[in-house]
Amino acid sequence: MEELIMNEDKQSINVTVAGGYTPSVIKLKKGVPAEINFKRTNAQGCLDVVHSNAMNFSEELPINVTKTVQVPTDEAGEFSFSCGMDMLSGKVEVE
Repeated sequence: MEELIMNEDKQSINVTVAGGYTPSVIKLKKGVPAEINFKRTNAQGCLDVVHSNAMNFSEELPINVTKTVQVPTDEAGEFSFSCGMDMLSGKVEVE
């Protein structure tokens, strides 16, 4: 399981994209800026894109390239993200 890295002004977590998202549940602290670093490690088709309407992002994920996405933490709640076909998903829990 990937560890959340947190300092006084930022939260950061690495997510491995290979047959799904690991970790698939990300817990973040409300009010502290946060980023998710997605790294796709295999060629499974629908995982070449990650997107979230709730968090307002969509990124292409080339193999073995880390893509960093800034995520909002101003509201508490659960916010989902998924692959391009919405078959594989994960969520961010802001507390």
